[in-house]
Amino acid sequence: MITLMAQPSEVARTIVEFCRFTRERGLSSGVQETLGALEGAAALRVENEEELKFGLRSILCSSKDDWDLFEECFQAFWRGSAPESSPTVTNRSRNESPSRVGGPNPTSLMSTGSGDDVSSEKDGSLAVTGASARERLTKADFSTLPQHDMATLEQISLRLFKQMSRRLARMRRSGPRGQVDLRKTIRRNISRGGELMSLRYREQKPRPHRLVTLLDISGSMSPYSLFLVKFLYALQKHFRHVDTFLFSTSLVEITNVFRTQRLQDALQALSQQPAGWSGGTSIGGSLREFNRLHRGILRSSDTLFVILSDGWDTGDPGILAAELRAVKRRVRKLIWLNPLLGLKDFQPITQGMTAALPHIDVFAPAHNLESLLALEKHL
Repeated sequence: MITLMAQPSEVARTIVEFCRFTRERGLSSGVQETLGALEGAAALRVENEEELKFGLRSILCSSKDDWDLFEECFQAFWRGSAPESSPTVTNRSRNESPSRVGGPNPTSLMSTGSGDDVSSEKDGSLAVTGASARERLTKADFSTLPQHDMATLEQISLRLFKQMSRRLARMRRSGPRGQVDLRKTIRRNISRGGELMSLRYREQKPRPHRLVTLLDISGSMSPYSLFLVKFLYALQKHFRHVDTFLFSTSLVEITNVFRTQRLQDALQALSQQPAGWSGGTSIGGSLREFNRLHRGILRSSDTLFVILSDGWDTGDPGILAAELRAVKRRVRKLIWLNPLLGLKDFQPITQGMTAALPHIDVFAPAHNLESLLALEKHL
């Protein structure tokens, strides 16, 4: 066991590993931030874990979300390195990957990246699966996934969904640059003899997107709907404005249900909803109900409208086309995610999909974890 001051080169190496660890989990710990962390640690001459945490957090975090994520990362990374009662940091083996360090925390599943994936078992112990197994689960179709793999995939997916949501939130916060702020620019460069070496810009805060999602829970969607519910729950936890609906033959809003703190509580509440699970499908009728009761939440400048359905509509395709046309006029982007699109040789030739396609901006698959994560580039 050594103090942080004992071997500066080893401390520096560990800080670089930690910055890489946090970057893989959603923090903006790039080269500039890593250099700042190294300079900060050297300047502060920290000698215990708490001082190191405060110093790194001040450099790597710029929001409340970043602080929360940083706390998770710090605990996961350092937990196996230093006992809670000790102000020193243990000397890890140089061959040990930092992503393998950490105690059992199966819910957050922080141990990934270059190391192994960790999933929970009923007795609280850890089950380890290699990177190849994780890749297999990420690409596996939800409808064909063996039941014994489902728990591991759910834990991996919830962690990745949270990371995606945090990245999207951070991108919205950064936003585009405004006009050059001459007063701040002059004040910034006055110590350099007045030469304008560093421009300062007025902040131009972007208007956050409103996300509206409609999930098909009819019988034909049964192999996918439960997993997609969990996907929507993860998105809602990290978007400021989200409205979520389920539909089969009618429409049910579940926005308030998803505002619970625990996924299990939300699923329990959903099981009590008369939403028509595994029933028939009326996509056009459900959209007509949405336009009649909820169209006021659509704002063309910032609304992303997402439908998750296989397109098997038992209603009049003309109604579906007309209602989609009405939605299209009021939103920024209309996205349709179809699980069947991930199947080989699938052609969207059903009456419902044929009627819908002319009004869709993005038509993409939603049959596995990889395809859901790809939604990020459209959001």
